[in-house]
Amino acid sequence: MHLYEVLKRPVMTEKSYAMADDLNQYVFEVDRRANKMQVKDAIETRFGVTVTSVRIINMKPKTRKRSLRQTAVRKPGWKKAIVTLAPGDSIQLYEGV
Repeated sequence: MHLYEVLKRPVMTEKSYAMADDLNQYVFEVDRRANKMQVKDAIETRFGVTVTSVRIINMKPKTRKRSLRQTAVRKPGWKKAIVTLAPGDSIQLYEGV
């Protein structure tokens, strides 16, 4: 898998902003086939930072009800990576938003 296929998008939530400010941790949605080493290499190559640890979580698919007829819509599962950076490093994607 190519390094640019590993990262899909950053997860921008209030909790992820708090983690970035307090713990120097950043959250990304990654490819379902990616492992910790591939995520670490992709982050270090793409953003030019030093990664100290990577945690990966498989998020379960969710079912939601839509409209008055109660049609069920199933959202697919996805994989989330929480990346901890070395002290002094930061990713500019989260800064100033």
